[in-house]
Amino acid sequence: MACSLDLSGVWSLKSSEWKEETIPANLPGDNYSALLAAGKIPDPHYGRNELAVQEFRRHDWEYSRDFDVPAELLGYEHVYLTAEMVDTFATVLINGKKVLSCENMFTRYRADVKAALRAGSNRIEIRFKSAENEAKKAAAEQPFPVPMNGCSKVPNLNLIRKVHCHGGWDWGLTLMVTGVYMPLTLTGVNTARIDYLYADQKHEKNRVTVTAVAELFAEKAGKLPVAFRFNGETRTVNATVRPGANRVKTQFVVENPRLWWPNGLGEPALYPLAVETPDETLEQEIGLRTIEVVNEKDEYGISMLFRVNGFDVFAKGADWIPADAFPERQTPEVLDDLLESARLANMNMLRVWGGGQYEFEEFYRLCDRKGLMVWQDMMFSCSLYPSTETFINNVKTELSHQIPRLRHHACLALWCGDNEVIGATGWYGSEKRVSYLINYDRLNRELARMVAELDPTRMFWPSSPCGGPGNFNDGWHDDSCGDMHYWEVWHGAKDFSAYYAVKPRFCSEFGYQSFPSLETVEKFCPPDQRNVFSPVMDHHQKCDKGNAPIIGMFGKYFRMPESFADFLYLSQAQQALAIKTGVEFWRTLKPRCMGTLFWQLNDNWPVASWASIEYGGKWKQLQYHARRFYQPVIAVVYKDQEGITRLHAVSDLRCRSKISVKAEILDFDGKLLKSFELESSLKPGESKCLKTFKPAELAGLDPNGCFMELTSQAETAEGELLTHENSCFFSVYKHCDLRRAEVKTAVRPAGENRFEVTLTTDRPAFFVTLDTPGIRGIFSDNSFTLVPGRTKVLTFSAKEKTAAAALEKALTLNYLRKTYN
Repeated sequence: MACSLDLSGVWSLKSSEWKEETIPANLPGDNYSALLAAGKIPDPHYGRNELAVQEFRRHDWEYSRDFDVPAELLGYEHVYLTAEMVDTFATVLINGKKVLSCENMFTRYRADVKAALRAGSNRIEIRFKSAENEAKKAAAEQPFPVPMNGCSKVPNLNLIRKVHCHGGWDWGLTLMVTGVYMPLTLTGVNTARIDYLYADQKHEKNRVTVTAVAELFAEKAGKLPVAFRFNGETRTVNATVRPGANRVKTQFVVENPRLWWPNGLGEPALYPLAVETPDETLEQEIGLRTIEVVNEKDEYGISMLFRVNGFDVFAKGADWIPADAFPERQTPEVLDDLLESARLANMNMLRVWGGGQYEFEEFYRLCDRKGLMVWQDMMFSCSLYPSTETFINNVKTELSHQIPRLRHHACLALWCGDNEVIGATGWYGSEKRVSYLINYDRLNRELARMVAELDPTRMFWPSSPCGGPGNFNDGWHDDSCGDMHYWEVWHGAKDFSAYYAVKPRFCSEFGYQSFPSLETVEKFCPPDQRNVFSPVMDHHQKCDKGNAPIIGMFGKYFRMPESFADFLYLSQAQQALAIKTGVEFWRTLKPRCMGTLFWQLNDNWPVASWASIEYGGKWKQLQYHARRFYQPVIAVVYKDQEGITRLHAVSDLRCRSKISVKAEILDFDGKLLKSFELESSLKPGESKCLKTFKPAELAGLDPNGCFMELTSQAETAEGELLTHENSCFFSVYKHCDLRRAEVKTAVRPAGENRFEVTLTTDRPAFFVTLDTPGIRGIFSDNSFTLVPGRTKVLTFSAKEKTAAAALEKALTLNYLRKTYN
């Protein structure tokens, strides 16, 4: 088998601007992490320190280290250096000899470097040029100016192949990192190396034919045995390879296969698949499933839905950005924590946003295992991009790697050309729009061609939003076809009832901002700055609208909170209410609407943003509400635009279910005023209106003096019981005569680092939110309604060793009426 050498570890880092000074630096890793660890910069997260670290983005950098090469490695015909996620413009030298040049951080570079190596001690250097300076050079070479989105504070990043949001975004700091984010390795190979492994599938009744495909690269013609292992079988192909890329195939038949299903619909079953040559082994996991994107004319317009194994799936999830502004911190543990949070919140899809990066292999492996489908944007977002031969060839190089790298993943559901770029052709002046459209078309057609050639099993969706292939509609306002980005509530300042005015086929972006929790704010904001309009809080608000929309919306729904901590809390309650309003209504529209992905799941630093999970992994109130509004079966009450109150039940299950719903109207002392009990059956994936309330049934009720509490229970054919709770108000919260409540809590151990928290109240309390500052963990429920006479028992799962006494001491509680006098 192959001899391989991993060059990960501590390297030396220097900059020409520093003369001869060097600091230690990790690779994989980035220069800013090294600078921070060496005490050369203040923490960019704290205060306004981001401003103090910008000079380094215009520096050139050099990583270097010595390493030993065993004689065994040099015994192979070829020794390949593999360099992936090299950010961005780099020259690699071994023993002073140039072996590699890089200009695209989204591709993988492999070079035979045997001639540069020697037995024993060797030296490797990676010399990086400033990406900002190289982008400036690229701008001078364009035949006409190519505009860039104003979110980025670093000009011309749309002209180079680097993570766009490294230059800042309306939720992200500007941190122009440089480094290598995957291990650099040296591998000895004789006849041919393995580049990729994937499988094509043919599904028939109770049978799947799996065609395993290995892509090999050979420097010259030769022969070698290629062994495939799958489902307990081994098949060996005696392959003849020619110089360049080669495909070697074999087939397996799986009887009565275990299918891969998205989260909530069944097991995300996976099968190990491996390929082995005399020199190397590559192992993958594949899921047996079919995924179709149905984009067809119907009675409402043109559909967009994901059909998995023949079942029409309502996509439930959020949009994903890079997990941290410091690439070195994007560890498998961090990715697992965030993706597990998505799974626990009943999500089944994430959209990897086009201003970030093609994610690490671990990201997709975890999505496979957790049943999280991935909508994969290509890395273009909100700006225009060149269509020169040089740029397109650079993009083709990255896709020639990314598409075969990712296509084996069961989670991968869709290739999307970009985020909002078709819309951006109209954002930079009408006088040049024809040029911009032609420019866009040239690049977009090449993206489509690459997908058709390298992954014909999946649909290419030209842009998000759009109506589908060949349909570049106005996806911000046209809800009749394809996917939609609906921003009228946040950017348009419309109230939450505006969600009832649109009926999207699939909403892949919509959101509302909130502040992070007090615990998170305290990590970046000194005590004298803890005011939402202070310089530090303003600095940690990157949206050009500032904090005004959050505060302004308070005036529509809530009474003004008393303290800074209550401001933060109420912003999260408001954010949850906004997204809950849209998602719940759009779920009732099935099958007209078949997906909601809210903006956004995660943050890459501590900031006011649209995220449902704070930087560091702490759940905002929205994430807890998502856990409820994305449950498989829910009951929803809303008042439509005609003023009619409707009660719907919605099922995402693949089986029939029986549902019973109890709707109680209570006053704010907890007194029962009216009660309705409903029973029905739901077909697989059905939304059904169970009741339209007649005016007489609600007559005599003071809308400012009562609310409706829903408790539903669905029973599946297998006898599983699914319970859901929901609340509905008849007036805005600020007009309601809410009462102060006495909420009591008790904590007891319930297993290793698991605890039961019991809550009771004497009066109804709303948006009841528990927090555990200093103790990381997740509650089974949070930001809920607590009603008198109903004990609520929660489970708290700590992410570190914790004692019950420590948890009880740390536990804090807030609810809506508590935030004002």
